[in-house]
Amino acid sequence: MTENTKLIQGRTGPWEVVLGLEVHAQVASNAKLFSGAAVGFGAGPNAQVSLVDAAMPGMLPVINRRCVEQAVRTGLGLKAQINLKSTFDRKNYFYPDLPQGYQISQFKDPVVGEGEVLVELDDGETITVGIERLHLEQDAGKSLHDQDPDSTYVDLNRAGTALMEIVSRPHMRSAPEAAAYVKKLRTILVYLGTCDGDMEKGNLRADVNVSVCRPGAYEKFRATGDFSHLGTRCEIKNVNSYRYIQQAIEYEARRQIEILEDGGKIDQETRLFDPG
Repeated sequence: MTENTKLIQGRTGPWEVVLGLEVHAQVASNAKLFSGAAVGFGAGPNAQVSLVDAAMPGMLPVINRRCVEQAVRTGLGLKAQINLKSTFDRKNYFYPDLPQGYQISQFKDPVVGEGEVLVELDDGETITVGIERLHLEQDAGKSLHDQDPDSTYVDLNRAGTALMEIVSRPHMRSAPEAAAYVKKLRTILVYLGTCDGDMEKGNLRADVNVSVCRPGAYEKFRATGDFSHLGTRCEIKNVNSYRYIQQAIEYEARRQIEILEDGGKIDQETRLFDPG
């Protein structure tokens, strides 16, 4: 894939798209990250919820050793640095299906540091995508809006389930490259046995960060590491198929280009992708 084929033609000239992905992979484990509650798809609502998951007063989380081992195994598969010291942090935000009122996650000291993934593209070209970090965190529960016309139901079966968040560098330049990266990452995880890779069940899903810039700006970023050369990014949350990843990127890039060519500016924000 040549540089010219990666350019998107706008009304006022060509643009480049720059992409970084945060992939959430559910850890292959029989229990949750900080409780002994079972993990599995298809159980009845709130059938797999411990007192820890429900955030009852006085409950103390205890780390699941198996989840840490799976994260380290994944890090080795990503040719990444394994940190001998890692810490957990509270990410405070209100979410209806997050009973604690915060998520236990990692930020400053993740379990896995920098690595890389070699991605083969359909045209035979290979690209290297840098990995910034892999950290462990809890998943949230699930809000159900279609059970009752006047109420939202909450299922906490997924609350507290262990996730590996794999954060890439902004090293991808087209929708096919991003899809190929997720495909390669899924292959690695499934081969290692650290995630089953089932995208349909949401066990592997991607947040896609999209920005656009004029030709040449990306090379300046790679040469200097200065993010000011790149455009403002927007994040599209929880995309769970290769086709949707490509569609979301193409739509979002076009949306940003139209705004910029009309003289507007891009607000950094989180968006959802609706395939319809």
